[in-house]
Amino acid sequence: MNRSILPLLALVLLCFGCGSGTPESAGSTDAPATTAGLTEEQLEHGIGPIEAFDPGPLDDALADKGLEVFNLKCSACHKMEGRYVGPEMGTIANERSPAYIMNMVLNPAEMIEKHPEAKKKFAEFMTPMPNQNISEDEARAILEYFRREAASR
Repeated sequence: MNRSILPLLALVLLCFGCGSGTPESAGSTDAPATTAGLTEEQLEHGIGPIEAFDPGPLDDALADKGLEVFNLKCSACHKMEGRYVGPEMGTIANERSPAYIMNMVLNPAEMIEKHPEAKKKFAEFMTPMPNQNISEDEARAILEYFRREAASR
């Protein structure tokens, strides 16, 4: 055999000999790789300071405050209808839990980094949601505004 081929052959054998190529040999779990390290609670309600809760009946005064905060801090990238810089928000309250919405508003960087649904949105829109330094009270108001918008559709 030609001696110049021997190093190449050794490299190829080394690469194929390092594992079977199946996920089981890498010690994977039953969970998909995109959910690695997240609890069921985090998958459902997001990563951040807000735990699952029932927001109760719609509060129009709080929704009005949420509209003000949304217009000031969110409307440059989000609209209620249609794609913009970020996803539309008109029906988000029908699609995500209240805690998920608030955690996305309060903790966007970690959500985009670790949560599979936030990662999908980032991959689709290619613009990370900036941290707007929104307080929990403001996030709650934004949620209420989103709930009112979703209820009207």
